[in-house]
Amino acid sequence: MTNKYIFRSRISEKKFREALRLFSLDIEATKIASLTGVSRRTITKIEKGLRERMAECCEADSPFEAGEVEMDESFFGARRVRGIRGRGARGKRIVFGLIKRQGKVYTQVVTNCSATTLLPIIKKRVDENSEVFTDGFRAYDGLVDAGYKKHHRVHHGANEFANGRKHINGIENFWGLAKARLAKFRGIHKRTFYLHLKECEFRFNHRHENLYRLLLKIVKNKPLKFS
Repeated sequence: MTNKYIFRSRISEKKFREALRLFSLDIEATKIASLTGVSRRTITKIEKGLRERMAECCEADSPFEAGEVEMDESFFGARRVRGIRGRGARGKRIVFGLIKRQGKVYTQVVTNCSATTLLPIIKKRVDENSEVFTDGFRAYDGLVDAGYKKHHRVHHGANEFANGRKHINGIENFWGLAKARLAKFRGIHKRTFYLHLKECEFRFNHRHENLYRLLLKIVKNKPLKFS
């Protein structure tokens, strides 16, 4: 059986398109398997392949052109354990994010929130002519010296969250959407967290498009390949 969307596939193109349409609607894998008659194991493989393609697209979409860019870090994982405090508390996955206002978001899983870690990402992904917006975290102290002459800060510690154009509401809104979506999985393995995060990023960046047609085009150009 030939299937131009998956190498050496045992399912038909019709079945694959049915599964893809449901995936595009963010239907859970168990329900997709039930509605299509395709095994849960195969649906899981299809979804992993689709997330890999989504991640590739997200990586290719940056760096951002010059503009207004918000940046922030966030922590994903179990609720904070009593007695364990501070950024990157045990059990949390640290994610750094950039969003161009009226544009797309980019995320990267990091090991810590130090300037040594964050500044190289910023330099690689954000045009130096951009106007950047951050909170008051000290890791952003060197942005002006790094070439970003238009750096605006929101000091959350002083109960400042928005002052005209000076805010990071865009990236904070994305964090909320991503965490709400990932919560429905009731726990994501560390090994697959990156792909789930990139799926959130991809869905956000293409929220005004027909995801089914977009993903169908992507996998037609680069078919899935199960390992």
